[in-house]
Amino acid sequence: MGVSRFSPRIFWLILADAAILYGGVILAMYIRLGFSGSANELGEKNGWYKIGFASLFCLVILYFYDLYDYVVMTNRRELLLRLVQALGVSWVLLALLFYFVPPMLIGRGVSVISVPLVLVLLLAWRIFIHMLTGHPEIGEKILVVGTGQTALDTAEAVWERRDAGYRIVGFVSENGAKPKEKLGQSEILGRALDLEGIIRSEKIDRVVIAVRERRGAFPTEALLKMSLAGDVSIEECTSFFERITGKVHVDMLRPSWLIFAGRRRDSPLKSVFREAFHRVLAFIGLVLSAPIALITAVLIKIESPLSPIFYRQERIGKNGRVFNVIKFRSMKADAEADGKPIWAASNDERTTRVGKIIRKIRLDEIPQFWNILKGEMNFVGPRPERPHFVKQLAAEIPFYEHRHLVAPGLTGWAQIKYPYGASVGDAIQKLQYDLYYIKNQSLTLDMVIVFDTMKTVLFGHGGR
Repeated sequence: MGVSRFSPRIFWLILADAAILYGGVILAMYIRLGFSGSANELGEKNGWYKIGFASLFCLVILYFYDLYDYVVMTNRRELLLRLVQALGVSWVLLALLFYFVPPMLIGRGVSVISVPLVLVLLLAWRIFIHMLTGHPEIGEKILVVGTGQTALDTAEAVWERRDAGYRIVGFVSENGAKPKEKLGQSEILGRALDLEGIIRSEKIDRVVIAVRERRGAFPTEALLKMSLAGDVSIEECTSFFERITGKVHVDMLRPSWLIFAGRRRDSPLKSVFREAFHRVLAFIGLVLSAPIALITAVLIKIESPLSPIFYRQERIGKNGRVFNVIKFRSMKADAEADGKPIWAASNDERTTRVGKIIRKIRLDEIPQFWNILKGEMNFVGPRPERPHFVKQLAAEIPFYEHRHLVAPGLTGWAQIKYPYGASVGDAIQKLQYDLYYIKNQSLTLDMVIVFDTMKTVLFGHGGR
């Protein structure tokens, strides 16, 4: 999803969608069957439960079509297109279910009426909530203390997510920048000495601190006074940025913040349960993917009879341990003939014809279920990198080695939030998501990542 892993706004949006789906089907039933027919369908044929199941099924499809992503919600054309697609897919799949399991049918002809009815209701509701949350006067008013790149990055994170419910009112300068000077989509409202007056006059709800150097002009006394009085919420830009983007900005990051804001230690029982969860998922994946894996192996062998089916490569695991990751071979046997590691790239010429397909739909990753069962990886975690690139990236990127504090994963928060990375710049972006995962690691977050990965695999995004 577009913000952090959980959001009250997303929760209420899902709840409203569920009510519209449920109510829309019941309304369609009354239109099609009348009062007596509907009463019979609902009371004697368990219609309440069947409609509940159909509504839940549709919610899952809406989720798979990214209809709880703020980026999609702000584009009305994309919103309409995805709603039509999601409800169309739901209708087809439910029609198949009703055909094979007749007792699940919700009244004859009801689905024909309910699909367009629900589409109109959902679209009207989404446009209304978009207009409401996007209104400049509605939402929590944010004042950013600072005018540097950190402050601008914080503000841009808000501007890109207007439906998240935050409004950047302006900036307060700590370095002598002139008031009323334009900064991004807002302006500098005054200097640090004017902070109290600006907060009162603009009715600020939250002050976000985006200043590295906190001596001299920094308004420590004013902020302390207002914080203790409870007049306004005060937050570090690192925490604020993390919450609304789902990643930790490495340029904002201070070791002290990571120390005091780090996750609490898991109990032994919780750790064992999480480990079991990952192993069970891997076992299920290995069993379910066996027929596909067999076909993939045959196709690889047909294309390259003299080359191996599997490819083993050294990767860095938890606490810096080296292990061999197993993948279906997707590149030519001489892809790195000189022995020098090379970043993968889009439309990589070293990829075989079968390799291009299995990379696109991520079938080359199937053998890694065995790495998980062996305990070298988890199902969810930062992707393991090659020792050569780890050495290079650790020298260039602060905090890079911290991603090895947890077991690497077949999928991860960075994989579902950022496209395939093939450069130092991409590695920095992915590290920010990896740090967020490490800091907020939990079974619930793991489940969110697993579901999002299923969505990514089904729609074929992100492969390279």
